Amino acid sequence: MGKKKVLVPIFFDLICLFNLLTGIQGFQSSAQHLQQNVQQGGLGLSKMFVFGDSYADTGNIGKSVSSSWKPPYGITFPGKPAGRFSDGRVLTDYLASFMGIKSPVTYKGRKMGRKTARYGMNFAYGGTGVFQTLVPEPNMTTQILFFQRIVHDNGLYTAADIASSLALVSLAGNDYGAYYARGGSAQGLPAFITSVINQLALNLKQIHDMGVKKIAVTALEPMGCLPQSTVTSSYQQCNGSQNTAVNLHNLLMQQAVAKLNNETKDSAFHILDLYGAFMSTFKTQGESKTSLSLSLSLSLINTSSDVGICICCVGIGILKPCCVGMKEEFSCGSVDERGVKQYTVCENPDSSFFWDDVHPSQSGWRFVYSALQASLYQL
Repeated sequence: MGKKKVLVPIFFDLICLFNLLTGIQGFQSSAQHLQQNVQQGGLGLSKMFVFGDSYADTGNIGKSVSSSWKPPYGITFPGKPAGRFSDGRVLTDYLASFMGIKSPVTYKGRKMGRKTARYGMNFAYGGTGVFQTLVPEPNMTTQILFFQRIVHDNGLYTAADIASSLALVSLAGNDYGAYYARGGSAQGLPAFITSVINQLALNLKQIHDMGVKKIAVTALEPMGCLPQSTVTSSYQQCNGSQNTAVNLHNLLMQQAVAKLNNETKDSAFHILDLYGAFMSTFKTQGESKTSLSLSLSLSLINTSSDVGICICCVGIGILKPCCVGMKEEFSCGSVDERGVKQYTVCENPDSSFFWDDVHPSQSGWRFVYSALQASLYQL
């Protein structure tokens, strides 16, 4: 993929507002249908088990290793740092909302009781991958081992519980960051991508062998469009070579998932196309003709998670994060030796797609979730 200049404000133009207001009855009808679906159990699945990294972690990662437990993380939801790598909700929360359940309890904060773990359990740890990365946290294989122990040793879940559950598997690219940090070369990258996909396939099969009937695995997001990659172009240009590597990862993953579905004969494995969801959001909002700051949100889902969908919004550049370090050596949440904060936060986090240099904001995840909804029904 060649480099193409991307100038993208985050919100739609006023034409979207006009269409929304003139077609409000149709939107209300769709909202009622979606709300009824969620209240009836969404996917018809009662529990969710989560594996992966910071795109799905809701508080497992250790407080001593992560800025996600420091201000200003969590300022939108729950109002204070809680371990989520965002100002608010993340992918796990939105998928749970679609299912009509609360976000599952974290493995780290679990209490061994059926009531507290009734919606499943989240084993994801920020910064991890299928292999050991640069953080001292359990990789995906170890997370699945935790799952097996919970099921077999603690008897917290029955076979029927597992069969009526969904597994969310998130892989956002930490293996590749670790690969380059350890001196990996561009020439060796295709072979390493293959090894990542092979290990991911083994992990997916292991989850399925536990009795989980539906497994949703994320495609890799366009890493070349993350703020950490676009900062050198003042957040205006994606890194084409990085996205080319991402496309290879996603292609090999599609082939691996198709093979797994063919072998298991039950179409258990589904891909959540984060790449397409991110890029379609960039494209759609990049077509905006106005820079007016306007936000109109309709709550299409009214559940215990209280997650809404922003239907029509107009605002700022989409590739620029809300929370940034004041200098290159600092990042969101950084403080100096005197405890003075070394970061800035935008006035309205809901107007930014990205929260920090890697992670979407709650608003960003809301857009992604909206783009994924059609594929979620295939589950």
